[in-house]
Amino acid sequence: MGEASESLNFIEHIVEEDLKNGFSKDDLRFRFPPEPNGYLHIGHASSICLNFGLGLRYQAPVNLRFDDTNPAKEEQEYVDAIKRDVEWLGFKWDTERYASDYFQQLYDWALLLIEQGKAYVDSQSSEDMANQKGTPTQAGIDSPFRNRSIEENLAIFKEMKEGKHDSGTHVLRAKIDMSSSNMLMRDPIMYRVLHKAHHRTNTEWCIYPMYDWTHGESDYIEQVSHSLCTLEFAMHRELYDWFLDQVIDEQKVRPKQREFARRNLSHTVVSKRKLLQLVENNVVDGWDDPRMPTISGLRRRGYTPNAVRNFADTIGIAKRENLIDVSLLEFCAREDLNKTAPRVMGVLDPLKVVITNFPEGEEEWLEIENNPEDENAGTRQIPLSREIFIEKADFREEANRKFFRLKLGGEVRLKAGYIIKAESCTKDSEGNVVEVQCTYDPKSKSGSGTEESLRKVKGTLHWVSCKHARSAEVRLYDRLFTHESPDTQKDKDFMEFVNPNSLEVITAYVEPSLEDAKVGDRFQFQRMGYFCVDPDSNDDKLVFNKTVGLRDTWAKLQSK
Repeated sequence: MGEASESLNFIEHIVEEDLKNGFSKDDLRFRFPPEPNGYLHIGHASSICLNFGLGLRYQAPVNLRFDDTNPAKEEQEYVDAIKRDVEWLGFKWDTERYASDYFQQLYDWALLLIEQGKAYVDSQSSEDMANQKGTPTQAGIDSPFRNRSIEENLAIFKEMKEGKHDSGTHVLRAKIDMSSSNMLMRDPIMYRVLHKAHHRTNTEWCIYPMYDWTHGESDYIEQVSHSLCTLEFAMHRELYDWFLDQVIDEQKVRPKQREFARRNLSHTVVSKRKLLQLVENNVVDGWDDPRMPTISGLRRRGYTPNAVRNFADTIGIAKRENLIDVSLLEFCAREDLNKTAPRVMGVLDPLKVVITNFPEGEEEWLEIENNPEDENAGTRQIPLSREIFIEKADFREEANRKFFRLKLGGEVRLKAGYIIKAESCTKDSEGNVVEVQCTYDPKSKSGSGTEESLRKVKGTLHWVSCKHARSAEVRLYDRLFTHESPDTQKDKDFMEFVNPNSLEVITAYVEPSLEDAKVGDRFQFQRMGYFCVDPDSNDDKLVFNKTVGLRDTWAKLQSK
């Protein structure tokens, strides 16, 4: 019991403590409440895994609620993308809810607060209200409209709802305490006039509730037991509780807000506003660009749901914010793909090799394992012919003894095939090697059991048959930003750190088995890394995204 208790995160400890103190397990309910004003990113993954993980742990329902109170920024496209991402991560919500479901109830409660003298209509400009707010050490100043009569407040607020006032002319404010040390308690705005069509209610409403008024009341309506927010909402908790106090029924579950730290990812940004800027400025090719930290971008790049969940579990839930190195996310992808991705051969930077003693016009089909990490993955046949492609970097005319690949007079083994020896090479007018002539040992076929096949050579190369290879567009990705924390640098815009070399597009050659690969299929290109079939692929063109390399090459580059 002690070990299990120690493994709990601090949020789980809170839930356990509540259960010990008489809270009913049947009353547990959690929620994931995104605003549909952009695509979910890796930072949201922690919140998704936390809330849905608690639901699984305690067999409690979890709502997916869209906090859709700002029609100026919210779209159905984002709602659909969020649902797709949560499902892709492997989670199922109990009920799908929207804050807009509660617009009438929130309005009725607002009328009740006005009637009780706890809310009033303020007709000042936003600038005047900001000037009256005060500072953390200086009390605010009462609005000249703070003591409007209840009757006048009710009348104007109803006119606001009926569309009789322009945007920005009036707001409804809670009447709390203009001298509170918590500036959020200084008569916060509850409603504003906004003549914008809503993605669900269309033009039915022209006043919209603010987040602080909506969020806690929505939790209460849904009977959410634990409302888990990121740390920036810690100061909002007092207001969250004040609003609940105005409507609470003691017989019902009272939601409890608790906060956990946001985890930032290095070499990227996770602000929706900044991600939108990248999209609108065409720095990236949409929200699902594989360089983006969005869940849809990670999916397109080839990350698995399991890798993202493992990443969220590994970084855990904490009370302090910190910067997580993106290489940890890449490690989680690499670890999961190693178990599941079929091994194939693809040559990214081709150099032609002619096996001069291989019979011209003939071909031989060799058997190769699909995945040595999975004994049930089986084998497949790959063709070998007289002309093959290898990587340019795998050949040197001359090299020292530490170079275990192909060099003139040296031998290597072709993966699943034969030992070849480099005899000569052909160069172009600029002195670049364009072809290597080799011979092969016909008795050295891998797995044949002959004495020659057991002969040890230090290098094994991947390759593809020129005659059978399929050309493919391959997109190689690097960090989107050159700085590990691009949006926290003083006096510098985060866009200044955009990596101009974050994408390289090349033409590669892959083995023929990949001709039937489907969008989303993931593979390990042997010795090169993990790759995924991109949605841009079609019958005429294969397109692969590089998900992650076999090793953390970025760390090596940074250490030089």
